[in-house]
Amino acid sequence: MKTVRTIDELRKLLAPQRRKTLGLVPTMGYLHRGHLSLIERAVKECDRVVVSLFVNPLQFGPGEDLERYPRDPDRDVRLAEQAGADILFAPSTAEMYPAGAQTVVRVSGLTDRLCGASRPGHFDGVATVVSKLFHIVEPDRAYFGLKDAQQVAVIQRMVEDLNFPVTIVPCPTVREEDGLAMSSRNVYLSAEDRKKAASIYRALREATRKRKTGEVSTASQAVRMIREQLEAVPGLTVEYAEVLSYPGLEPVNELRSQQVIAAVAVRLGRTRLIDNVIWPKEEGSPCSAP
Repeated sequence: MKTVRTIDELRKLLAPQRRKTLGLVPTMGYLHRGHLSLIERAVKECDRVVVSLFVNPLQFGPGEDLERYPRDPDRDVRLAEQAGADILFAPSTAEMYPAGAQTVVRVSGLTDRLCGASRPGHFDGVATVVSKLFHIVEPDRAYFGLKDAQQVAVIQRMVEDLNFPVTIVPCPTVREEDGLAMSSRNVYLSAEDRKKAASIYRALREATRKRKTGEVSTASQAVRMIREQLEAVPGLTVEYAEVLSYPGLEPVNELRSQQVIAAVAVRLGRTRLIDNVIWPKEEGSPCSAP
């Protein structure tokens, strides 16, 4: 695996590969098993795989954890190579934004809810850096984890609206044994908060079970049940719990007539955690009323 730090060097390295299928796995580093699953899938489906490692300042708001975001570049190099990546693109902030960032890519509508509502400007930063990576790398396929399902929806819409010649490949959330979604920020959790964090997926899993049995049939019932379970955990603060259409992220009532997402964000101490489950449309379900 080659590690590259400038755009010019990367483009020269990729030029002979243009006739091959090129995969991209964008990351902010501090790789975990979830990231590695994306790389491994890309390796299976593409001739060459580029992993980007860049902590993007544009997607961090004032008072967020840009400076303390976990970093271990030497470990990331080793793990990416072991997973089969061909190139690790690890640019500096000056390389990615040599003249600052006066041009911003904004996807409207999808960014008004969930994390977009509580982190203004976050998805502008995501869309901007991903669009730059698509122009720099020119991948055929790009791999993203569904733990950040809103991010996947935003990027898919950006690709459709701007006619990027890239296929977005959403990949399943990778979880710890107790169900906690893998995240680089999990390292922030104290031992006590780490145990409490397992309640996030338990609440989502219980809502899934009750949807299947018919005990929960509307979005408001599902939201109420998820909130009640999470709010019963001492020290856990619910930032949001919502059930929306997916990938459109519009309000819904009935849960079976279309694909929906049950999404939550919580805080444990200084740590913000997100998770979700996506419930597919059930065949034969009646259409919900307008």
